[in-house]
Amino acid sequence: MRILFMGTPDFAVPCLEVLVNSKHKVVGAVTQPDKPVGRGHKLTPPPVKKCAVEKGIDVFQPETLKNFAFREELERLAPELIIVVAYGKILPEYILNYPKYGCINIHASLLPKYRGAGPIQWSVVNGEKKTGITSMLMEKGLDTGDMLLKCETEIGEYETADELHDRLMVMGAELLEKTVECVENGTLKPEKQNDDEATYAPMISKETAKIDWEKPSKEIICLICGMNSWPVAHTVYEEEPLKIYRATAGKAAKGKVGEILCADENGIEILCGDGCTVVATEVQFSGSKRMKVRDYLNGHKITVGEILS
Repeated sequence: MRILFMGTPDFAVPCLEVLVNSKHKVVGAVTQPDKPVGRGHKLTPPPVKKCAVEKGIDVFQPETLKNFAFREELERLAPELIIVVAYGKILPEYILNYPKYGCINIHASLLPKYRGAGPIQWSVVNGEKKTGITSMLMEKGLDTGDMLLKCETEIGEYETADELHDRLMVMGAELLEKTVECVENGTLKPEKQNDDEATYAPMISKETAKIDWEKPSKEIICLICGMNSWPVAHTVYEEEPLKIYRATAGKAAKGKVGEILCADENGIEILCGDGCTVVATEVQFSGSKRMKVRDYLNGHKITVGEILS
């Protein structure tokens, strides 16, 4: 089959590699335009572009797909199947309707749960016990198309969104390989999604990562895990921002909500709204690097009794 790939971030790269290593012909890779990165604002290509260039695949970076802007290239490439993995733009109908075998998306959740842009982070933030990958036929709605294949995985107690992302990235490529085989063999059995069971995973922002110490300790730990490594759960310590990358469950304690009860080599113990503590073990204080609390204490003091806000 002639396959056109559409994707942008690291998550999509293993899927592109699977297609390149298959017997099918990848006729092109469509990805987002290069963007300025870092303090120097150096124009940087997305990971999918880097991979495609290395593999000798033609790269397309349209600013827009609207108003048939990509139709000429689409007709020249003549894909029989389009694979979409975290591309970042909504596909108009002229693209969705073009390929013989349709457009297939690899989505990082067990649909219909967590439709939308942030399924990995929200599954961790909400304390889900399991998640997975779903391959689906694309249609006009947001992740509403018929489901094709699924694979599941458990979420570890303190597993971060970054760690889960890396595992799902590999699982996504494996599921894509099986899905494409089924397309070729004609053995797919599309299944309608139950809209009544659907949940939405909106884009993550820095505001999402703000810690409310009035909340139960378990919810706060899930937030910290889900926001690692971007945008990072944060609070205010001595009128300066404090980022918390990792934390574990503490114990029942007394004091004021948000109060630092203890700070030692085990971490910073902070009281939450349910009367239990969380122990922050990896942090970044203002003007400092990300590090374990025990390492920070080698050259700094942490004020016990300070109220985080």
